[in-house]
Parts: sequence; structure tokens; C-alpha cells
Amino acid sequence: MATAQHVPDILSPEFAADPYPAYRVMRDSAPLIWHEATRSYIVSRYEDVERVFKARDDRFTTANYDWQLEPVHGRTILQLSGREHAVRRALVAPAFRGSDLQEKFLPFIERNSRELIDAFRHTGSADLVADYATRLPVDVIADMLGLDKADHPRFHRWYTSVIAFLGNLSGDPEVTAAGERTRVEFAEYMLPIIRRRRDHPGDDLLSTLCAAEIDGVSMSDEDIKAFCSLLLAAGGETTDKAIAGIFANLLRHPEQLAAVREDRGLVAAAFAETLRYTPPVHMIMRQSATEVTLSGGTVPAGATVTCLIGAANRDGNRYRDPDRFDVLREDLTTTTAFSAAADHLAFALGRHFCVGALLAKAEVETGVNQLLDAMPDVRLADGFDPVEKGVFTRGPQSLPVRFTPVAD
Repeated sequence: MATAQHVPDILSPEFAADPYPAYRVMRDSAPLIWHEATRSYIVSRYEDVERVFKARDDRFTTANYDWQLEPVHGRTILQLSGREHAVRRALVAPAFRGSDLQEKFLPFIERNSRELIDAFRHTGSADLVADYATRLPVDVIADMLGLDKADHPRFHRWYTSVIAFLGNLSGDPEVTAAGERTRVEFAEYMLPIIRRRRDHPGDDLLSTLCAAEIDGVSMSDEDIKAFCSLLLAAGGETTDKAIAGIFANLLRHPEQLAAVREDRGLVAAAFAETLRYTPPVHMIMRQSATEVTLSGGTVPAGATVTCLIGAANRDGNRYRDPDRFDVLREDLTTTTAFSAAADHLAFALGRHFCVGALLAKAEVETGVNQLLDAMPDVRLADGFDPVEKGVFTRGPQSLPVRFTPVAD
């Protein structure tokens, strides 16, 4: 088994600047690495990451979330297993698919997207990250939960703090303290709202969660608060970076942007390919329950396994010409890209597949279509080249564009 000294370190500035060359080295020559600083085994090949995520025999669990998530969210659905997990997931999942998504929440997405675009559609310029991508998912989640969108700055600060905590691989004590403060602040904000919503329910997701019951099991105030915290962080950060990523990739490939503009049926394909090529989340951890042999060696029981999604999604043994962005690629199935049967690994797989995948798809498809309508000749600002930032989560920090305003 390789050690971190033989490959680019995931905590190094060089890796943060551009992890993709390091991913290639890992896949080719060090598919299993013991990384002392994070006390985890790093896996990078598609077949290994897929196996860890899909494990149905409890060889890999989410016990790592006890220390990775609970300090900032409280105990979440991601930490549960067996019937306890199945029932809690059944309580929350209906809101993120089918008629609830289409009838109740799609109008929120369309309205929030339109309002954000209205603020810059006549100006001929925008930063698609600051003016749109960072705002849309948080505004949508606030509307879904029936929260006050005027609190957006607070929501954004909280989820930024939570994501920093999750990606704090170097153990920065200030980042840890900020994440723990966020848990207290969010609880102080949410718990009184949850109690009021129990007494005076409305037609929002928070009221639905308060009333939901399956087989005599309902969600406690703490359960609901933790889920809302998770929804805000996961739904905000990942959709934010997905929207920015899809435009960064298309703007870098003008011929593909033109194809998507001409055939809007390709928007889903462009999103799926973005999830493969530049996934918003580059790392997800799991815990080994038993000794398991993977490519390159054996992982002992009770170990943390860091799954490099960003590396697995560019594995040449799974994808042809993997370092090329191609919305028309034939080895990525768009019809299953937003389900637990996805070819890419950006939403994980198996029983902990992202419950909000279809919500993210609805947000991205709505946003891309509305933005393309408002900016028919959108292009990067002169001299600007999108730069990705981040290690745990990754995406463009800014995306200034220019366009010719069109009449409403």
C-alpha cells in the first residue's frame, strides 16, 4: 500500500490548485493510500468508490458522520441505518420527488430564479456565482420551509461555516469552533419556528415534516432541526457549485454551449456531465465495519475511508477520454443520472443516495433555461478564466459574464 509521501498530498497547496493530476497518479499507481494527517484510507478508482457506496452488506457504514456531521448538524438521517433509516427517509423523501416537487416546489424555483435574473437582465453583465448561483438554492430552501428570505445572509453564513467544518481536513481549530457555533445559532433560530409550526401548520415543507408519521414514528423537533440544517448546507453548497460549474464548463466549450442553447433537451445531459467532470463534492467518507480488500490493499475494520469522487469520475477504465467535457458522451446515461442507478458518483449511491437529487435537477434545469433565455449571447468577461476553489467541495468562486440585454 502506498503512503501519502508517494503521491501529491490532498492537503497541499498544489492539490488545492488542481487536484486532477494528483487523482490520475493515485488511480494509476496508488489506488489505496493511508493518509496519516486525516487518519483515513484514500480510494480513487471508480470500481472501489462504487463498491464502498453501494455496499449492501454493511461492510461500509456512515458511522464517520458521528464526528464529521453531528457536531454541526446534530444527529441526522445520514447516520441512521436499517429500519430507523428507512422510516426517516420515507418521512422526508416525498417532498423531493413526484407531485410535491412538481406542484408545490417547482413554482418556488421558477419564481426565485426569475427574480434573481430580473435584477441583472437589463445590465448586460453579471457574476453568475455571486448574483445567482449562491442565492438560488438557499432562497428556494427558505421558501420550501416557509422561512423568511430576508434571513438569506444568515443562512448563507451558516451553510458556508458548516461546509468549511466538513472540509476541515487539516483540523483548523477556528474552523471547528465556527462550525460548532453555527449548530447553536441554527438551533436557537429553528427550534422556536418548529414549535410554532406544530401549533399553526401551513402548506410548507416544515409543516409537512412536523405532521409526518409512518408506522407510529414521527420526527422530533431535534430531528427536524437537524434535517433542515443538513438540507440548507447540502442543498445550498452543492447546487450553488453545480450551477456555477455547468456554466463554467459550457462557457469554456462554446460549441457545446451553442448545442445546449439550440436543443434544451441537452440541459440534463450537460448537468450530468458536469457532475461527472467537475463534481461539486469531491470527497465523501465512510467507515469500514469489517476488513475489506480493495484495489491496492486491505482496509481494516473500523477505519475511515475517504472516497475521492473527483478522481473516480475521471477514471479511464470507466469513461472514454475522461478528462474531456462532452455533453454528448455515450458512456454516461442521462436518464438515470439523477437516481440511485446513476453512472457517475456525485450523488453517492445505494441507500444513502442524495435525497435531493431531483430537487437539484429541477433547480439547475430551470436556472439554465431561464439564464440562456435572458442572455442569448452570454460569454465570459474579457480576459477571465474560471478558476475552481476548494478541496472537499469545489467550484468557481466567481463567474463574470457579459451579454446583450433582451427585451422581456
